[in-house]
Amino acid sequence: MADPLLTLSSAEVDIDGSRILRGVTLEVRPNELVALMGRNGVGKTTTLRTLMGLRPLRSGVITLGGENLSGLSSDARARAGLGYVPQGRDIFPHLTVEENLRISLVVHKIKGAAARDAIEEVYALFPILKQFVARKGGVLSGGQQQQLAIGRALLTKPKILLLDEPTEGIQPSIIEEIGDTLKKLRASGRLSILLVEQYVDFCRAIADRFYAMDRGAVTISGPISELTDEVVSKHLQV
Repeated sequence: MADPLLTLSSAEVDIDGSRILRGVTLEVRPNELVALMGRNGVGKTTTLRTLMGLRPLRSGVITLGGENLSGLSSDARARAGLGYVPQGRDIFPHLTVEENLRISLVVHKIKGAAARDAIEEVYALFPILKQFVARKGGVLSGGQQQQLAIGRALLTKPKILLLDEPTEGIQPSIIEEIGDTLKKLRASGRLSILLVEQYVDFCRAIADRFYAMDRGAVTISGPISELTDEVVSKHLQV
C-alpha cells in the first residue's frame, strides 16, 4: 500500500472560542478518491478550510508528500499542490468563462503554450465550458459554474483536489457528468481527490474510501464497500 500523499493528524481547531475540530485524523493516498461525509455542521468544511490554511490549527499537523504545510499560507499551500473548490464555487460572476480560467493561469504564472494546453485540457474535460467560453460566469447554471470552478482549480496542476459539496444544487444529469470526470481524473494518475459530500449514492459510485464525522471528530472510516445502509443510518442520517 502506497504511503499517504496528504495527512491531517490530530487536528484541533477553534472558531470564536468554540472547539470545532476535535482530533481529526485522515489521509489520502496517491491516485485515491476519498469521501469526507457527515451531517450538516459537523466540521467537514472546516476540515477542508484548515487543510488550505483558511482556518488556523490549534494543534495538529498537515503534511503533503512528506512536507509539513502546517505553518504555510494558503497561497504557499496551493503552490505546494493543494487545489480547492469551495462550497458556493466562488467564481467571478462578471467575468467570462475564459477570463475566470485565465485568472488562475496568471496567478500561477503559467504562460504561452503551457497555458493554451492547460485550458484545452479543461475544455476536453468539460466541453460545455468551451461552448460557453464568452459567457459571463454569473449567468451559467449551477452545474456549469461547478464545472468552471473545478476546471479553474485543475489549471494549478494540483496533487490533491479538495472539493466541498460539488453536487449541491445541481441537476442529476450534471452530477453524473461531474462524477464521471472525477473518476477519469483519478484513473489518469494525475491527482488525488478529497471530497466533502452528503449525497451517499454519489460517494458510493466514485469513492475508494470514506470518513464519517460527527461533532468535529471522525467516527468511522473504511473502504467505500463498508458504507452500508446500517452505517449511513447510524452515522450520516439526521
